[in-house]
Amino acid sequence: MFTSVLMIEKALTSADVEFVTTLHGDEPVSFHVLLQPRGEQADRLLRAIDDVALGELDEAVREGETPEGEEAKSMGQRALEVSLQALRASGDAAEGRLIEDHPLDALKTLVEEVDADEVIVLTDPHYVEEFFHRDWASRARHKVGVPVLKLFSHSKA
Repeated sequence: MFTSVLMIEKALTSADVEFVTTLHGDEPVSFHVLLQPRGEQADRLLRAIDDVALGELDEAVREGETPEGEEAKSMGQRALEVSLQALRASGDAAEGRLIEDHPLDALKTLVEEVDADEVIVLTDPHYVEEFFHRDWASRARHKVGVPVLKLFSHSKA
């Protein structure tokens, strides 16, 4: 069985689930999902710049409405459960947890715990962070010791 650590920031869409569950053909996959809600990972200015870069001006204006703190944690828990159910429905094994602080430390620890074969980082584009190689995938490549695949979410959840 192939072991993948999947790092996400919101609920997986059906297109995302199909994408990650078909990466290895018919080989069974065990997914270990880490979810850090978007409200906890980056400051509002960077998110607004990303929205502007994507031409989503309405989203940039609403960045101040992004849930933070306990509200983000509650929404994150629901997003995690939805994502795990969707992965299991595809026939793969899936377990997961929310992370609140230090996502790359949590990622490294989980990769070691489960003896992961790979890490998949599946997020919306974060152009400013990616340009400066400060996004999760770029930083993880220097930290986890297994291949890291960066994928973009197919649509807003």
